Amino acid sequence: MCGEPRHTDPNPGRIDSVGVLLSVVGLVLLVYGIIKGGQLADFTDVTVLGTIAAGIAVLAAFVVFEKRSDHPSIDITFFKNKVFSAAIGVIGLVFFALMGVTFFSVFYTQTVRGYSPLQTGLLMLPLATAQLLFAPRARLLVDRFGNSAVCTAGMGLIAATLAAFTVLDADTPIWILEVIFFVMGTGMAHVMTPLSVVIMQALPREKAGSASALSNTFRQVGGALGIAVLGSVLSAAYRGGIEGELPADAPHTAAESIEATLGFAARLGQRGEALVGPAHDAFLHAMHVTALCGAGIAAVGAVVMAVFLPGRTNTGQRDEKEAELVAADR
Repeated sequence: MCGEPRHTDPNPGRIDSVGVLLSVVGLVLLVYGIIKGGQLADFTDVTVLGTIAAGIAVLAAFVVFEKRSDHPSIDITFFKNKVFSAAIGVIGLVFFALMGVTFFSVFYTQTVRGYSPLQTGLLMLPLATAQLLFAPRARLLVDRFGNSAVCTAGMGLIAATLAAFTVLDADTPIWILEVIFFVMGTGMAHVMTPLSVVIMQALPREKAGSASALSNTFRQVGGALGIAVLGSVLSAAYRGGIEGELPADAPHTAAESIEATLGFAARLGQRGEALVGPAHDAFLHAMHVTALCGAGIAAVGAVVMAVFLPGRTNTGQRDEKEAELVAADR
C-alpha cells in the first residue's frame, strides 16, 4: 500500500510490560537520588546512596531481563555494534548538555540578569536558529570530511561553548551569551544530523523503526539525566558558596538555590538586602563549576566520536538511509 514503509520488522513482538516497568522504576530511583544528593550537597548521605544504588540495581535487572526476553522493549544485541553504541550514546550526551545548559541559563538570565521569562525564551533563539540553519547543510561537510571528523568537531564546539559560560558574570554584555548559544547550536547541528544517519546505517533495514525509537529514548533519558546531574552539581556548588553568608537562624532550605536564598532575604526585609550580592556571586561560581563539568562530559563524547565513528559514507547509501529515517520517525 502507498505510504507504508518499505522495510518493516517481520517479528515486531509484544509489548514488554515488565521491561518498561523496570526501566521506569530504575530511572526514577536514579534521577531522584542524584537530585536529592544535590539538594543536600552530600552524595554520601545514606538515603542518597541507597536510592542511587537501588536505581542502578533495577536498571541492571532490566538489562538482564531484556537479554533473556523473547520480546524485549530494547534489543540489547544492538549494542554489540560499537558504531551504533557510540552514536546513540553521544546523542544522549548532546541532550544531556542541552537540557543542563537550559536549566542553569534560565536562572542566570532571570534571577541574576533580571530578564523576564519571555525575554529569556527569546534570548535562547540563537541556539535553535543555528540548528535550523546548519542541520540541513551538515551533510555537505560529511561528504567532504566524513562522519568522524564532522561529529568530533561538533562535540568539540559544544564542549568549548560550555566552557565559555565561565566568562559570564553579572554584567557581561548579553550579546556574548547570544554568541555562545549560536555556536553551541552550530555544534549540535553538526552532531545530530550525521549521527541520526549513522544509527540507521548501523542496523539492518527492518530494524529502522527500532533504531529511531532508541534514538528518541536516549534523547529523553539524556535530557533527564542532564537536568538531574548538572542541576545537582549546581545545587551542591551553590550551597557550598552561600552557607557561610547566611545568618545562623536561616533554615536549611535557604541554601538550596538562589531563588530560595533571595526568598529568604526578602522575608528579612532591609536586613536581607546584604544577601543579594553574595547569592549572585555564589550562583555564578556554581554555574561556572557546572559548565566545566558539562564541558568535560562533552569532551568525552568528542573522543568517543573520534575513535568509533566511521569516516566518509557512500552518498547513495546515505540518501537511502535518510529517507528511511524520515519514514521511521513518521
